[in-house]
Amino acid sequence: MKAQGAADKTLNMILSRLDDMKAEETVTIDLRGKSAFSDYMVVTTGRVNRHVGAIAENVTKGLKETGIKGVHVEGLPNCDWVLIDSGDVIVHVFRPEVREFYNLERLWAQDPATAKAI
Repeated sequence: MKAQGAADKTLNMILSRLDDMKAEETVTIDLRGKSAFSDYMVVTTGRVNRHVGAIAENVTKGLKETGIKGVHVEGLPNCDWVLIDSGDVIVHVFRPEVREFYNLERLWAQDPATAKAI
């Protein structure tokens, strides 16, 4: 239960940072019991490349300030799609067109009740 509390705390911090940065159409997908690699996946959108990069950098900064070690980030040079892997929570920050193309929510949320818009 202690580990689950840590995942929830990380998720709440990430969602707060996304809200502060005006990320759009944020969806949280509960992966508990479906995936061994993470508890939650967050998918969100930035308006343009620069916004995507700023969102990703802000979330990464928050994770490091919280003391989470080993955060892995991919995609910052182009900022079309940035992946932030904190272990318990994986965050995907997309430009709108890229998010629409990959449609990760459809792949992971086989049950519509699993993915919820925030």
